[in-house]
Amino acid sequence: MNENFKSGFVTFVGRTNVGKSTLLNNLMQEKIAITANKPQTTRTAIKAMLNSPNYQIVITDTPGIHKPKTKLSKTMLETAYTNLEEVDVVVFLIEATSHEIGPGDAKILEKLKSTNQKCILAINKIDLIEKQKLLNLMKIYSEAYDFEAIVPISATTSEGTKKLIEEIVKLLPVGPKYYSEEEYTDQTTRQMIEEIIREKALRFLNEEVPHGIYVEVEKFKTRKTMKNEKIFHIDSVIYTIKDSHKGIIIGKGGSMLKRISTASRYEIENLLGEKVNLKIWVKVREDWQEKETFVKKFKG
Repeated sequence: MNENFKSGFVTFVGRTNVGKSTLLNNLMQEKIAITANKPQTTRTAIKAMLNSPNYQIVITDTPGIHKPKTKLSKTMLETAYTNLEEVDVVVFLIEATSHEIGPGDAKILEKLKSTNQKCILAINKIDLIEKQKLLNLMKIYSEAYDFEAIVPISATTSEGTKKLIEEIVKLLPVGPKYYSEEEYTDQTTRQMIEEIIREKALRFLNEEVPHGIYVEVEKFKTRKTMKNEKIFHIDSVIYTIKDSHKGIIIGKGGSMLKRISTASRYEIENLLGEKVNLKIWVKVREDWQEKETFVKKFKG
């Protein structure tokens, strides 16, 4: 074993919409997790492997901490908290636009204190505030918890992200490569396709609908065209909890569904490197957020 090589497991934790998935994608320099300006975008734990000649960081992006209302949201919360106890380092993300420690962040701090984990505070979105406000926020949090480091960052502009990696590596033990360098995520291709479709729906639909949608790829096959070119045939379903939501997702004359499908197909083709024939149906399943057969897929 290389005595200078460090490796270990890191988890991102924070409230919804603090930028955990954006940060993960920034550090990886490619899209691993979907992002949208909607609560509860991340529903399960997503692993990504950040490799360099001197380290391997296995990062887990977890669902945002929120007040659970359904079996699904309770499962998401359990996933986020479970990951706190199973890693070498926790990165706690907060928003630089905060003026104080709000109830959601206070709950996370309380959980961190009970786990006694090594924790780095990452203050995200520093591009949106003045320096003096940032200093005040750093003081408030440093008095509330004994962080290993406090790193101001911007997940969108990359400011401070190199420093964050340096602070993480400092806390990692000497260890082996847990994954080969070719592996960069634990998500299957099917899961990534489902998430791409859901992301487009999140981006295009209004505030009420996204909470109640779930995407499932039912068929994923490859065939040859008449010109002997490879093409992927993908059949998928967007499940929603209300019949009225189904109408919104489809849109007038199918316009919204076409918009979601076109944007999804374009990104899926980039992912697979081949032509894609994508079909999306919309079905109503009012109770899917409470059904164990659906919810168990989000346990991580």
